[in-house]
Amino acid sequence: MKNQWIEFFSGKVTVKVSGRGIERFLNVLTRNGLMIWNVKRHGTETITFTMSLSDALKIRHFAREKECSITFLRRAGMPFLFKRLLKNSGFIGGAILFLMIILVLSNVIWGIEIKGAKPATEYQIRKELDKMGVKIGKVQFFVDNVEGIQRKLTNNVGNLTWVGVELKGTTYHLQVVEKKEPEKPEQLAPRNLVAKKKAVIDSMYVETGQKMVDIHDHVEAGQLLVSGVIGKEGQTQQVAAIGEVWGETWYRSHVELPLKTKFFVFNGQEKQKFSLILGNLEIPIWGFGEPDFQEYEAEKNVKKINLLKWELPISIGNETLRAREETTRTYTDKEAEKNALELAKNKIKSGLDEEAIIKDEKILHKELKDGKVILDIHFKIIENIAVGQPIPKETPE
Repeated sequence: MKNQWIEFFSGKVTVKVSGRGIERFLNVLTRNGLMIWNVKRHGTETITFTMSLSDALKIRHFAREKECSITFLRRAGMPFLFKRLLKNSGFIGGAILFLMIILVLSNVIWGIEIKGAKPATEYQIRKELDKMGVKIGKVQFFVDNVEGIQRKLTNNVGNLTWVGVELKGTTYHLQVVEKKEPEKPEQLAPRNLVAKKKAVIDSMYVETGQKMVDIHDHVEAGQLLVSGVIGKEGQTQQVAAIGEVWGETWYRSHVELPLKTKFFVFNGQEKQKFSLILGNLEIPIWGFGEPDFQEYEAEKNVKKINLLKWELPISIGNETLRAREETTRTYTDKEAEKNALELAKNKIKSGLDEEAIIKDEKILHKELKDGKVILDIHFKIIENIAVGQPIPKETPE
């Protein structure tokens, strides 16, 4: 069997021979050491066979002697492939150049994402990355590997406990764990704790200072709750009173809720429009014409076009038109009352501290008027009523 690789590199030709003396012609080729294979007869005076390119250059002389006509049908192998490549050298050169550009761009840093870091720490990390040459537009071949970047960041950025660096495609992803420094205790000047509003004491916790009220006492706004003056008479000292005094306070809320409310909802239909933005000029490039729906809400996003690390004065605008429909929500009397009460609770909570608790609520007045439910509600709240107040300086007599 002929070695196919040798045939490919040396080149082979399929030859068609026609004439009366084709048998004598084949015998002559064999006697002269010319190798042929895949011999096939086509009728009485035509045969085809395959031979190497170097031998094919010699057979015309023998064909003329035996009165045979020769036609070369197919040419295959490296010599003919190389010849075709030379004819299309411009295309091949462009393809090679394109592949080289893609290869380079695929190894350029296009993004650096940092997660888990505070703004100040992220600024320090990016500054350190710039020193190492890890920046947008830099070829990855000329920067440290992932382990080296991770090691240098840990050593050079002081408030990092750990940083993980991962390269995905052309983007570096950094996951940061910062050191947790203990909170410094607040330095407070000597002070008292006084009531910020009228209340009945529910519970209290005093860390520093002297209690001046007890549970269930009724206090007024500005009344002293915890004194910052401690010690026996004649041996007193002033400290910063620290503690929490929880009191029952009272609020009144007025709320009105319509039984019928009209609002818009999206129905899932949308139309996309794209445009090319050059300064103040906007050129539509996709999504021409008006949408098929009348009521819609438009949302527009503009994305800058970058070339490597440079921002070009060209932007792509994407406008999304979402179809909406008007619908009516109708409450029964009980549903309106329930939702109005919940609305009043949220309104009250928005003005309280997070730790405050609604202990009880009572509807003082309820009325249905002009298609609305109207409620006046009384709330009992448990909240911290203690606020700091500087201890007044004693004036000499």
